[in-house]
Amino acid sequence: MAGVVTNRGKYRLLNVFFRDGTEPTNLYVFLATSAGTPTADTNTKSELTEIAAGNGYTAGGISLGRNATDFDVLTEDDTNDRAFVQARDLVFTASGGPIPASGGGARWAGLTDDNATVGSRDVIAAWDLVEDRSVSSGQDLTLQNCEFRLNAA
Repeated sequence: MAGVVTNRGKYRLLNVFFRDGTEPTNLYVFLATSAGTPTADTNTKSELTEIAAGNGYTAGGISLGRNATDFDVLTEDDTNDRAFVQARDLVFTASGGPIPASGGGARWAGLTDDNATVGSRDVIAAWDLVEDRSVSSGQDLTLQNCEFRLNAA
């Protein structure tokens, strides 16, 4: 599923590559409710409403290393003048109750940096899950082919 790269994400990518800016050690994918819609102008995680933690979902989301295992697809597409990267399949397993633990389901997935203050994490990209998603205890919520693209302007 293709996602939107935020302007903050574009800035961070360019800063690291061209100015040797600080690279995050890890990245995180978290789940957010439909209470807010991520856009290109979304800067930090606090601008979105994360689903309730518990029952197999940890606040802040799943940690991903900056490596070829966690970002298992990296493609240069000369036909469409773009490049894209995909995260490995991300699995949230409900245990002892549903995910989310309470409230509305997950409508969005967001990719953030690893700021120690979770709400201050920069949102690099976001993916629309199309509708609110929730799973019962013993079930998995799996995100497949979460990708973001960089296109020629």
